[in-house]
Amino acid sequence: MATKNQCFQVMLKSLVPQRATDLYRVIADQLSPFHIECTLENQLTGEAPILFLLDTDAAEEQEQVMLREMIEQERRVIAIHAAEKKLPFYKIWHLVSMGVEDVLCFRNPAQFGQLIKSRLERWTVVDRMLHSDRVKQTLIGSCPKWRTTLRQIIEMACFSDAPVLVLGESGTGKELAAQLIHDLDPRRDKQALVILDCTTIVPELSGSEFFGHEKGAFTNAIANRDGAFTLADRGTLFLDEVGELPMRLQAELLRVSQEGRYKRVGSNIWRQAQFRLVCATNRNLEQEIEQGHFRQDLYYRLSTCVVRLPPLRERRLDIPELAAHFMSKLFKTETPPSVDPEVMSFLMTHEYPGNVRQLRQIITRMAYRHTGSGPLTIGDIPPADRQSMSFTEHTWQENGFKDAIRHAIADGIGLKEIKRIASDVAMDIAIEDAAGNLQEAARLLEVSDRLVQGYLAEKRG
Repeated sequence: MATKNQCFQVMLKSLVPQRATDLYRVIADQLSPFHIECTLENQLTGEAPILFLLDTDAAEEQEQVMLREMIEQERRVIAIHAAEKKLPFYKIWHLVSMGVEDVLCFRNPAQFGQLIKSRLERWTVVDRMLHSDRVKQTLIGSCPKWRTTLRQIIEMACFSDAPVLVLGESGTGKELAAQLIHDLDPRRDKQALVILDCTTIVPELSGSEFFGHEKGAFTNAIANRDGAFTLADRGTLFLDEVGELPMRLQAELLRVSQEGRYKRVGSNIWRQAQFRLVCATNRNLEQEIEQGHFRQDLYYRLSTCVVRLPPLRERRLDIPELAAHFMSKLFKTETPPSVDPEVMSFLMTHEYPGNVRQLRQIITRMAYRHTGSGPLTIGDIPPADRQSMSFTEHTWQENGFKDAIRHAIADGIGLKEIKRIASDVAMDIAIEDAAGNLQEAARLLEVSDRLVQGYLAEKRG
């Protein structure tokens, strides 16, 4: 946790530099008693959080461009409203939807310093945990989108005991996320993590799986048995693929999660169980509710805290790190074989409907084929996996590209405009695949950083 009287730094920034200069001393004096050093933007480098002064006279589009640039650099931004006129709610909501952490009013200086300090303390704890071995060795990856997801998980785990619903496609790491939530849970008397896969529950024995049973409660009940609720008492119960639960069990789960009381099958004695409930699903539960397959009241109970794990296609920059992690496990060494650039290009462009799990399987198959002490080469890629490589290499032009050009020509679009549009689309795709990292986007396109920066600035202008 944050230490007492810990010192923090923040940067004061505005679209109109003179406005930041005019208010700098007033804001700095308010923050100083809380051990927060406030500096102007030209006096501090690094990753200090930014206090961004909104200006009613400034062009709103220009403010948004500046805010997006800071947020894309993973800077934490608090927007400060110092004007007398109240800020419209729609604008506040838009700022938050862009990624601004909070929007605070400076008209009440007495509360201002404490609000800033409390947020800085929270962020410090979360970021410290983000870089800890407990997190880095559980959920591998460091691209911006993945770090944002990890911060959400850490905050839920460390500062709440509420139920957590983990959403994501198959193979995105939902069970690992549940393990991390349990691991970071600060309860002093924390007990075990109990995992129950809802897809494997036999309907006839579902009551026993959850509640346990008494000896003789049914045929083959030859001894007392503890169910998941008993085993998870004072610990964490993880229900994997909770969307597969039949409606009857959904009702019973709702009751136990609310009251913490249940009976074993064949018993009249009420038992108590207190546990943190973490659920995961690859289903769209809101859609399941509309179709009558999932209880709405249970959904609201489970979704107090919600985190969505992004698919691998949205975090391709993590593929080299994930590949190195899997290889170190497979080769049981801290220095596994290196990977030829051609192989890494294959891994980076491969389609992963099975997400990280599929990447691990591909790496495993390559490791089994690998011989000698040299790097992994194209020859280590199994024949079945090479099909996608040859498709990407030789026929990308045929994958709708010719049809798009043909339609453009038919619509009277000239070669110059076609080239411009193709270039813009390539830029957009590279920036998206690089998760907003402009240097990485430039590397993917084999162009200069300045060219990508210029394209983005022109597009936003």
